Amino acid sequence: MDDPISPKPHAQWRTRLHEVIFEADTTVGKAFDVLLIVSITASVLAVMLESVAGIREHHGTLLYAIEWFFTILFTIEYFLRLICIGRPLRYATSFFGVVDLLAVIPTYLDLLIPGTHFLFVIRVLRLLRVFRVLKLVPYVGEANTLLLAMKASRRKIIIFLFAVFTIVIILGSSMYVIEGEEHGFTSIPRSLYWAIVTLTTVGYSDISPKTGVGQALAAMLMILGYGIIAVPTGIVTSEMVRGREKRVTTQACPQCSSEGHDMDAKYCKHCGEPLHL
Repeated sequence: MDDPISPKPHAQWRTRLHEVIFEADTTVGKAFDVLLIVSITASVLAVMLESVAGIREHHGTLLYAIEWFFTILFTIEYFLRLICIGRPLRYATSFFGVVDLLAVIPTYLDLLIPGTHFLFVIRVLRLLRVFRVLKLVPYVGEANTLLLAMKASRRKIIIFLFAVFTIVIILGSSMYVIEGEEHGFTSIPRSLYWAIVTLTTVGYSDISPKTGVGQALAAMLMILGYGIIAVPTGIVTSEMVRGREKRVTTQACPQCSSEGHDMDAKYCKHCGEPLHL
């Protein structure tokens, strides 16, 4: 009797690579992610130091070399992620896929547009992977609940923002008429800027009403601002109460790299691919 067909060496290599790069449950996978986080931190620190004139003057060449070293390293890592995923386009268009790509583009773009390499610090977003490395699964679950609540309440939030926008236009335009150019309200857009700053209780004080009517209107807007702050919080909170907490795992789908699967899930809820549990 013939021996059962064993998996192709290529498939085994891709599976092993996927476990190392995408999984935080294995020792090798966790070591890879820790090394990745250290590299990301070091690369961002190098870019920050390069922005300091004194340091750049004395160590500019070294920092530039370090920047290119990490860029090449992350470029290789990005292509390895695409290789070991069954659906590379799905990963490339995901949040982390886009962040991973943006992490290497600025340095190459700097060859054409000098100065853009400072956008390199966007790779700090990759530190979000620390949730997987430290196996903070409860926090991943809470993040899932929050995202679902915000998605469920998006229409209410849009209506709320439209109402705020309307208030800003009405009161900002009114302040322009009341105060006029002599008190700093030189145009309706500038008056709208003042209304937004006042409504959000920021209060830059670069422009303020001088007349009694204007100050009364400003006081009303300030009080209204405190009341408005609680509205979006209440909307999202009510949706979170309706939601049901689910325990999720850090398991990543070998086909589409999606995460956030239930603890007892055997198949990916996005593409149906069996999970390696």
